[in-house]
Amino acid sequence: MDYGWMSHALMWLVGLLSLGATVGAVAAMVSLGRSGYRKD
Repeated sequence: MDYGWMSHALMWLVGLLSLGATVGAVAAMVSLGRSGYRKD
């Protein structure tokens, strides 16, 4: 197992984590934006 494979896997991991964080942030903003329209 060479270092090129390990750096490739690390970049995929970083990409997946950043994608998850982006989706979570967008979901949180949508949730906060919609909470202003609720009447409960």
